Amino acid sequence: MNRDFLKDKKRIVVKIGTSTITHVDTGHLNLLKMEKLTRVLTDIRNQDKEIVLVSSGAIGAGRKALGIKEKPRSLSKKQACAAVGQARLMMIYQKLFAEYNQTIAQILITKRTMINEISRRNAENTFHELLNMGVIPIVNENDTVSTDQIQDENFGDNDTLSATVAQMVQADMLILLSDIDGLYTDDPRNNEKAEFVSCVEKIDDGLCSMAKGADSAFGTGGMTTKIAAAKIANEIGVDMVIANGNDVVNISRILEGKEIGTLFKA
Repeated sequence: MNRDFLKDKKRIVVKIGTSTITHVDTGHLNLLKMEKLTRVLTDIRNQDKEIVLVSSGAIGAGRKALGIKEKPRSLSKKQACAAVGQARLMMIYQKLFAEYNQTIAQILITKRTMINEISRRNAENTFHELLNMGVIPIVNENDTVSTDQIQDENFGDNDTLSATVAQMVQADMLILLSDIDGLYTDDPRNNEKAEFVSCVEKIDDGLCSMAKGADSAFGTGGMTTKIAAAKIANEIGVDMVIANGNDVVNISRILEGKEIGTLFKA
């Protein structure tokens, strides 16, 4: 499918997963990749496009800061890691974006924010005001007070959250950066005959059966949650692309209409 129409997208939500901004072996934040991400997003903003970044990584960052080697199991420990990690994550984003004179904002929301009509409207108004001011909002689930994402794998790793944010801000495009090139007919790491799916025009039961669960020590979202996000996005008229976040320049390539990742057509 010709993707030139993606060049016209003006309001884009980008979701980056924990496994994309951390070193796989250690779980420490990958500063080089985060620096490149801020440069790419600022450059897109300089093209008069609007960007919302949904960033995972708070629990992972907090876990490393606290010297916790194993993935925390108890809810309270996960929330403690999130409290420490969220501050660290935003401090780093603040410093990196400041290098390019780009103002950012932090928005922490919960599933209940979207369910409650008044809270949702207030959040929408805040998003729109920030975007009108040229600010890049950075969004995460408020893990320190909410248990939805931590306990619910289907809400996993901000995938579903990013689709809901796309709906709240009336985005044109949602880009999910993962540690895989896109959707395959089977897990390509285990099956060499797995075929890459470039474009999906309809999400059905057969497509959902292709999805695999999470297998990262630091992230929580697998392909199942990404297809769930695609379903939400497509139903509200938002095109979505799943692409490999190992090269964050893929964000720019997608918006140039290049055939990167799997496109879920609204």
